[in-house]
Amino acid sequence: MKIGVVTFPGTLDDVDARRAVTIGGNEAVALWHGDEDLKGVDAVVLPGGFSYGDYLRCGAISRFSPVMTKVIESANAGMPVLGICNGFQILTESHLLPGALIRNDHRKFICRDQKLRIENNTTLWTSAYAKDEEITVVLKNGEGNFVADAETLKMIEGEGRVVARYLDVNPNGSVNDIAGVTNERGNVVGLMPHPEHAVEDLTGPGTQGLGFFTSLVEKAFA
Repeated sequence: MKIGVVTFPGTLDDVDARRAVTIGGNEAVALWHGDEDLKGVDAVVLPGGFSYGDYLRCGAISRFSPVMTKVIESANAGMPVLGICNGFQILTESHLLPGALIRNDHRKFICRDQKLRIENNTTLWTSAYAKDEEITVVLKNGEGNFVADAETLKMIEGEGRVVARYLDVNPNGSVNDIAGVTNERGNVVGLMPHPEHAVEDLTGPGTQGLGFFTSLVEKAFA
């Protein structure tokens, strides 16, 4: 599959995301924030970083970039979209995912290997995992604290839309230890930790993040 990886001004992890897409058996296509079309891709990854300097709020300016007009339109039509860290923030600002990401409760940037539990393996991005499979990937954020009002949180939990949950330690104060969520349809997923940094044994904490980049291929040929 052709998976587009969007680069915004201030994006840091686009090269890593494209490499993970390739290792996962897909074709990576570079997309620019000013693009007004998606170049015929089958899916989109919004990678981590500090898009537009994180001015106003993380992801608040990126949400209005030309490429996001097409991403939002395509996501609403069923295209798979994965937002990682800053990409997750962009997806909440775009109202493609519920909730919001605010500053870590300890007010410090954190970088560590983080243990997760994959609670929803029915999405287009997590089908390569077993339900409740535990994995370790890299986490690095300063504004990764997932919050939602009581009704939204009840909906997320009640509909099984928590994709991943932090284990052992909550690194940023996220409500209910939530590390990632999905939309109702299961084609849009936001994840605060970085699976693209855990796809090779040479670097990172192993290859347990690779499932996020092989799931689409497995779904396509299932």
